[in-house]
Amino acid sequence: MKIDKTTPPLPASQIGEIAPRSPNAKPAGGTANSGTSVHLGTASAQLRSLESSMANTSVVDKEKVAAIKQAISEGRFQVNSSVVADRLIDSVKELISANKSGPV
Repeated sequence: MKIDKTTPPLPASQIGEIAPRSPNAKPAGGTANSGTSVHLGTASAQLRSLESSMANTSVVDKEKVAAIKQAISEGRFQVNSSVVADRLIDSVKELISANKSGPV
C-alpha cells in the first residue's frame, strides 16, 4: 500500500513566523526604526488554514474500511492478485528510481 503523506506538518509556531528579537537588537542598517513591520501577505494565512484543515482530515475512508470488513466476514471479498502484483511492481519501480536520483 502506498501512503502519500510522508512528511509531518510543521508546527504552527514555525510557519511564517520570525524568532523574537532581543530588546537590544538593532537592524542591519545600524539605525533603530520602531515603525518597521513585516507583512507576509495572504499566502501565509492561506497556508495555515490549509494545514489546519488537512490536519483535521481523516486519511482513512471509514465507510470503505467498514464495507471491506463486512465483505470479508461474509466471505464475499476477493483479492485480484494481478492488480496487487502490478501495484507492487509500480511501487518497487518508484523506490528504485527514487534511490537512483539520490537523497533529497
